Amino acid sequence: MTRHALRLLLAIAASLLAACASNNDRQASAANPTPASSPCPAGLPEGTRCYGGQDEAGAFYWVAIPADWNRVLVMHAHGGPTLGAPTQARVTEDLQRWAVTLRAGYAWAGSSYRRSGYGVTMAGEDTERLRQWFVAHFGTPRRTLLHGQSYGAGVAAKAAERYATVDGRPGPYDGLLLTSGVIGGGIRNYDFRLDLRVVYQYVCNNHPRPNEQAYPLWQGLPADSKLDRAQLRARIDECTGVSRPPAQRTAQQRANLKTILDTIGIQERSLDGHMQWATFMFRDMVQKRLDGRNPFGNVGAVYAGARDDAQLNANVQRFRADPAAVAALAADSDPDGRVGVPTLNLHAIDDPTAFVELESTYRAVRERAGTDALLVQTFSREAEHSYLSDPEYATLFAALLDWIDHGRKPTPESIAAQCKSFEARFGPGCFFDAGFRPGPLSARVPARDAP
Repeated sequence: MTRHALRLLLAIAASLLAACASNNDRQASAANPTPASSPCPAGLPEGTRCYGGQDEAGAFYWVAIPADWNRVLVMHAHGGPTLGAPTQARVTEDLQRWAVTLRAGYAWAGSSYRRSGYGVTMAGEDTERLRQWFVAHFGTPRRTLLHGQSYGAGVAAKAAERYATVDGRPGPYDGLLLTSGVIGGGIRNYDFRLDLRVVYQYVCNNHPRPNEQAYPLWQGLPADSKLDRAQLRARIDECTGVSRPPAQRTAQQRANLKTILDTIGIQERSLDGHMQWATFMFRDMVQKRLDGRNPFGNVGAVYAGARDDAQLNANVQRFRADPAAVAALAADSDPDGRVGVPTLNLHAIDDPTAFVELESTYRAVRERAGTDALLVQTFSREAEHSYLSDPEYATLFAALLDWIDHGRKPTPESIAAQCKSFEARFGPGCFFDAGFRPGPLSARVPARDAP
């Protein structure tokens, strides 16, 4: 068979599969009439139709369709994880933040996830269930893109592995966009936060205090602890003065803060956030998801950045991870790289929350899986995490669609150039650095012994 004949045969087969899927979707749509629309949250383009509610599993959702819908749906997996109960307000915040998606002509759908706390695979299931709801009521879009932000990038990466292809055949997702991604897997994403807890405790000795119940720091907190976020923030400030201008800090506070920041390699403005996650999220992961077992270890980690590194390394608390907990967390959240659709990544070089070096880890995962040809990573000269810029996102969606529709695989250089054409419509904000390549995660987070 000639190459031309083979391409023709594959095109016919793809058309037949698409026609079959479209027919099934039309039947589903006919059986599920369009629900009543809801008033849209503020800040969305005029003429947008919105549909909000709570699904049968308990997840809240918003679906928004702009007046000039281009028949492309963006399924959004949000960051976090949120530790409070799921709410409609949580999804409203995401919809308003990502209003650029609607302004660019795409429909948008996002779920709160069915419960609070850590659960990457669960969140992917909730996102896919919402996509099925959309199809049942509005039919199959021309294209469906899966977008994950922060923790949601890990959710989207796992969901793409599970749903984007089915038994080797095209599935419901045509492309994957991962932004500010926490995409190293549960252990590699958060090892540094155990490092933060042990170094903080060595320096500050107030979380827990000497007169309080002792517990292994990998627990985050004991299950019955009443410590709240404001109280933790007060302890951090007591030791480091981080909430005050530098001139108002004592000499000891300045020294304490410098040791912690230099040793862990985080920014001053992110210390409180990382400590909150290393406290309350660790408690959720360990106590509620891993039956009290420890997924994090630091035996063998060598810390550098203190005035006396030898003394610090000799005296910080050391913990060895439980192999069963490591395996359970990996099964839920570690990417395997078997993604069969075009994938774009965007990460700020100075992201204060998710180290840019996680992108090197994810690329290595895709290389091991043999899918790195379907991955293009881009980086921006920004120092933000939760949201970068409107024209950058619009550019990435357009480049991803062009790759899917026409086979024109973008490059970091072509995306950086293309972004300039979107500034007239979406405002200034193109900060792509086409030449940047992140180093390995091990350059940022010290290696440690296996459990």
